[in-house]
Amino acid sequence: DGLCSIRKMLKEAKGIGDFLGEMRDRTFKKYDAFSVGEVFDEKDEEIPDFIGDNGYFSSMFDFEETIWGASDKGWYDCKQITPDAYKKCCFTTQRKIGDIGFVSNIIENHDEPRGVSRYIPEGDCCDASKKMLGGLNFMLRGLPFVYQGQELGMENVKFESIDQVDDISSLDEYKVALEAGCTPEEALKAVSRFSRDNARTPMQWTDGENAGFTTGKPWLKVNANYTKINAESQMNDPESVRSFYKKLIALRKNPEYKETVVYGELEPVWEDVHNLMAYYRKGDKNLLVVGNYQKEPQTIELAGECRKVLINNYDKVAMDGNKIELQGYQFLVIEM
Repeated sequence: DGLCSIRKMLKEAKGIGDFLGEMRDRTFKKYDAFSVGEVFDEKDEEIPDFIGDNGYFSSMFDFEETIWGASDKGWYDCKQITPDAYKKCCFTTQRKIGDIGFVSNIIENHDEPRGVSRYIPEGDCCDASKKMLGGLNFMLRGLPFVYQGQELGMENVKFESIDQVDDISSLDEYKVALEAGCTPEEALKAVSRFSRDNARTPMQWTDGENAGFTTGKPWLKVNANYTKINAESQMNDPESVRSFYKKLIALRKNPEYKETVVYGELEPVWEDVHNLMAYYRKGDKNLLVVGNYQKEPQTIELAGECRKVLINNYDKVAMDGNKIELQGYQFLVIEM
């Protein structure tokens, strides 16, 4: 009945906007329900239609980083996103959304590879870099979404054969790569980087059989790193990736800082500095969010006095006056 109703609405609609407005009025709005749209290729002037005061949805996902480097030729031709490109994507979205509404910020979802394997330079995946990426995304203006396993720092799986891949789009991309002249090894590497099967491997609960997900045979192979990355081992570890995400959530809910973190303005800073992503969140508090997006240290100089370090993914901060030497992939939230 629901599908028939949608078909009828589409048939009667004068355009996609008319259809989305009708859908909103007859479903979400009717129940004062919260909704998020998967919106692609929207024009800047259309954003109020989607998430404005009377938008089709309550919010919409940010896919700016997701589509960066895409190629019409196929995955084998896609570019690997850099830290500077990731920063530019985030700030582009923040500027075009402005105060129109709230965007929903993601690192990964069920249709994308694992974010830490996609947005952290190859070979640099570690607890510090995973926490930095999580913090930079979580503190953006908007609604942070955390996909299952992201809070543990789960990574892409290493596919040893295309036979281990189940997703039809990934199988198609493998075929496209071969037809373009890639070797089977090159085609599999491209699929391994971008396949959504990376986000669909069994959830890593424990270091036991099948990562504690099932006593049967899972539909996809368990990531081989489940003995090191699993929920059980991180539950009571104050230094784990999971515990870091809990700190981010706690700050967002903290009555003293909630108004600024949730509703405050976002103002980029040091945009031209290579491999550094930083921005202010300004409201009744003035917070500086900064991440050293590389393994080499680099120094920043604060424009004012540091009142308090609220979040740090390292044990300490190397501060000399207003100068801070950031360690590799160090992330800080500073109250100024």
